[in-house]
Amino acid sequence: MKMNICLFEDIGYKNLLPLVYLRPVYDLNCGILSLREKVGKYFHKANINLHSRDYLQDVMVERYPLSNNKFSDSEEIIYINGRLVINRDLCKQISKLNVGEGLTLNNEVVAVKLIKKDAKRFYLTENDLLDFNSGNFHKKEVKDSKIINYPWDLVNINGEEIRNDFELLRNKTNVNVKLTSHIVLINRKSIFIDKRTVINPFVVLDASEGPIYIGKNVEIFPHVTIKGPVYIGDNSLVKSNSYIYHNTSIGKVCKVGGEIENSIIHSYSNKQHEGFLGHSYLGSWINIGASTNNSDLKNNYSEVDVYVNGKMVNSGSKFVGLIMGDHSKTAINTMFNTGTNVGVSCNLFGSGFPPKYIPSFSWGGSEWLRTYDITKCVEVAKIVMQRRNIILTEKEELLLHKIYDLTSTERRN
Repeated sequence: MKMNICLFEDIGYKNLLPLVYLRPVYDLNCGILSLREKVGKYFHKANINLHSRDYLQDVMVERYPLSNNKFSDSEEIIYINGRLVINRDLCKQISKLNVGEGLTLNNEVVAVKLIKKDAKRFYLTENDLLDFNSGNFHKKEVKDSKIINYPWDLVNINGEEIRNDFELLRNKTNVNVKLTSHIVLINRKSIFIDKRTVINPFVVLDASEGPIYIGKNVEIFPHVTIKGPVYIGDNSLVKSNSYIYHNTSIGKVCKVGGEIENSIIHSYSNKQHEGFLGHSYLGSWINIGASTNNSDLKNNYSEVDVYVNGKMVNSGSKFVGLIMGDHSKTAINTMFNTGTNVGVSCNLFGSGFPPKYIPSFSWGGSEWLRTYDITKCVEVAKIVMQRRNIILTEKEELLLHKIYDLTSTERRN
């Protein structure tokens, strides 16, 4: 009998906004795979059901129609927190759970096995979320595991997760394309290049400090240096004279250039010109204008505070760059201060540093901000997505309107 798994969202999603306004927490990327894809790889024989906030559910049915089949009330289900970063040891511990047993991390329930009908009492009235922390079941604290609480947690472990995912996806044939003598590969055994990818002359792929994974149909222009651990997704493009440094993940169908380090870029986003991006996390459908730069280290080397979920939070890290939600864009020569948090569908321009917190659907820069009309936002999103042969569905459009309403108070404040 196949194992039944439900990936669930809890109240912790709020500290990952704006990155999760348009996706559940387990669709955040870290390493080569998303948190959801990692669970799928480790539990490849299981039936996996996806639970999400109520206002995401219609879109989730469109995106994952095979993962929204309902389990019967009598079935045994292992509920796994969508913010959990799964690993081999944790997979074994979860597989051994009996009904009524759970695993905790820092006293927070991250996995529990229950009969479905018994799990219903753990649903919250707020957004249809799940909360198992009040459950009276046998709990065991796990070690050497991670749960994502803030966006910078993903960035800080990205290099380690590229290494882990590289081993998980390792193929016997690492280089599946012909390379000329004008391409330098350092530590070739830790470099994977998939089919139909083009590596042009005078490219350096240095995997001496971590693996490099390059997907299908990627093109690396001449005079590019990539220093692992690095992941570049299918159908992406790296422009000439680019420097892609360690601990960087670039999603599918992206165009990148300039200098990038310690950053995660989701699919369908562009940063293809000169400019620095460091210790940052960018969502999808973002366009970064030429010579846009962000700071990721304060001049006094102190820990960075970031505005999250209505309050300033000490990151505990000296390096935090830019956090940017889906569909946002910057004009040329835009500058971002250390630990800047930009919402969904913002359009930023002008001289000077804009505020360190910019609510979703904002238009402007350092001198002023006004509300970006939702009709225009949707119109632009449709045009941008059509350029990649993707249609903004009616349910996705309704979701954008929902997020616009949810963030209206932030803009007024």
